Amino acid sequence: MPAAATQRALETLSRVTLASIGSPPRQRAASWVRLSDEVLLRMRFCDLKLRIDGTRVARGLKRLYRELHSRGVRFEPHVWLADEWFSPDGVPGFAVPFYLAHPRLEKLQRRMEQEVEGGNARWLMRILRHEAGHAIDTAYRLRRRSRWRRVFGPASLPYPDRYRARPGSRRYVHHLGDWYAQSHPTEDFAETFAVWLTPRSAWRHSYADWPALSKLTAVQEFMSEIAGERAPVRNRLRIEPLEKNTRTLADHYRQRLAQRRLHRRGTTDELLRKVFTTTKPRAAAPRAATFLREVRQILVTSVTREQPGDSYSVQQHLRLMIARGTHLQLYLRGSRREALRNARWILGKLTRLYATIESPTLRL
Repeated sequence: MPAAATQRALETLSRVTLASIGSPPRQRAASWVRLSDEVLLRMRFCDLKLRIDGTRVARGLKRLYRELHSRGVRFEPHVWLADEWFSPDGVPGFAVPFYLAHPRLEKLQRRMEQEVEGGNARWLMRILRHEAGHAIDTAYRLRRRSRWRRVFGPASLPYPDRYRARPGSRRYVHHLGDWYAQSHPTEDFAETFAVWLTPRSAWRHSYADWPALSKLTAVQEFMSEIAGERAPVRNRLRIEPLEKNTRTLADHYRQRLAQRRLHRRGTTDELLRKVFTTTKPRAAAPRAATFLREVRQILVTSVTREQPGDSYSVQQHLRLMIARGTHLQLYLRGSRREALRNARWILGKLTRLYATIESPTLRL
């Protein structure tokens, strides 16, 4: 999160006094919609009285279940609201973050963290398919199979706080951002499952010359074997459901902001500082991040043409450039034409560098 945005979120939280946190306001269901952010943050999760029914999450789940049925998978993972996305070990279902249950909470989430994970239909379906992969894995005990372990690795490996990605690797599918399939064998399976499940993904063609094709083929075989079968694990446990969560929204966001560690200066920062400046050279000078967003498609197309076959990695590196440009509060210096040429150079260098030598370290 950009430093300025983090500071604004902290200032908002600072206006939620300790006295008010001790006595959260009692509100009738949905009457909190008209509250200010400061007052809304004083409410407890359990007092929000949120439900999935009637939300776009519910519509997304109906679509997800149709996709599963069309592939012969009878099992429908159960879903509940919690404070974030997660699929617990041993539970054939998954939690969805509270803010997706109401537009007012999405607005608060965007103010506090600058991002609503799953905030549009395409993004929501990508995450739902990924989480469904975890649930199906649990429901049918797939990770116990020797073939699963041979293809994806041992699910018992410790889950890391951070992982070192290899952007140039073709042993993993590309689905969610940040090369997420590389973080852990269970995430590798869930990402591969999501690609397999996505309608019209044409994965046989897209991954035809990738080692990752063997993983997609394995998922296809697993799903053929369980097609029409009743799942052996069918518990409906809900871990940390929202209606039992007595924490306030302020407590939640304080913890979330505290967990965000400062990024260390790395290759991306060094390259960006060569091209952009922290001192605003003129009143009309745009921010570097704004400029990079405006020329995003030009940059991705240009660098992908020079280094064909890996547009996903190019897009991830550009995302990192935009995020770091925002964090460092960089501005354009010189002409836009010159800035475009230099930005293309940075993006190309990062793509080549991480594909051959270095690997970005990413937080889970």
